[in-house]
Amino acid sequence: MSRRTDRRLSCALAQQQQQQQKQQQQQQQAPPKVQQKSKEQKMAAAMAGGKGKKKKWSKGKQRDKVDNKVLFTKEQFDRLNAEVPKMKLITVSAVVEKLKISGGLARRALNQMCEEGAIRAVSVSRAQRIYTRNIGQDDEE
Repeated sequence: MSRRTDRRLSCALAQQQQQQQKQQQQQQQAPPKVQQKSKEQKMAAAMAGGKGKKKKWSKGKQRDKVDNKVLFTKEQFDRLNAEVPKMKLITVSAVVEKLKISGGLARRALNQMCEEGAIRAVSVSRAQRIYTRNIGQDDEE
């Protein structure tokens, strides 16, 4: 009986030593605890912070105002007659971007060029007019 009790005691002592070693390792690895603020301190910090500045709405992305011409200059008219009939896809917006002229002026110029036969209408709708260069004029006529 004494042998059994000795074994039990030695096992219990070994387990206690292992637990103490684990606790020591955990204490060494654990960072120091930060002291918690009391409710009063938290309330005072919240009241002192305030709302700060109010957020202002941005005006979105601003595009630069384009100053397109409303009348042709001699150089622009020459460029229109030289470059536009060579373009594969001719739209009002493409001509506006290329020559820096207004949309109404580009529309009228393209209508006139279509009547003269320099370009050919592919699709004419209320919203968008699409033209192309006039290749093989003799074949169609």
